[in-house]
Amino acid sequence: MNEAFSGCSMRDAYLLRMTRARPLALLATLALLCGTASELSAQRFARGEQDTVRENMLDRKVMPFSIIKRRVEQAMADEARYVGVAPGPREGIYRMQFLRKDGRVIWVDVDGKTGDIIARTR
Repeated sequence: MNEAFSGCSMRDAYLLRMTRARPLALLATLALLCGTASELSAQRFARGEQDTVRENMLDRKVMPFSIIKRRVEQAMADEARYVGVAPGPREGIYRMQFLRKDGRVIWVDVDGKTGDIIARTR
């Protein structure tokens, strides 16, 4: 083992080498992992929430999500890319996540009954 890494665990030594040798590769990997994790966590629903959302859709309290998603994606197409949706609509409001080209996240609140955008972050 190199003197620069003495006293480090193998994992720490590996991370130090990776950081020194390939900073761009490390950053790209971290960005990819963070993006994947945020997308998965944004779309993770509890079983009870899924059932409630489905019942609300069947009772026509909210529009089918596929229609809402398509409408909002079209409205946001020039500005950002769809990433995911926060778990279950609360009181008929969906919170959708979009990613701008500069890496900033935009949260868009959508009325589940009408599919209209009611609020958004900048």
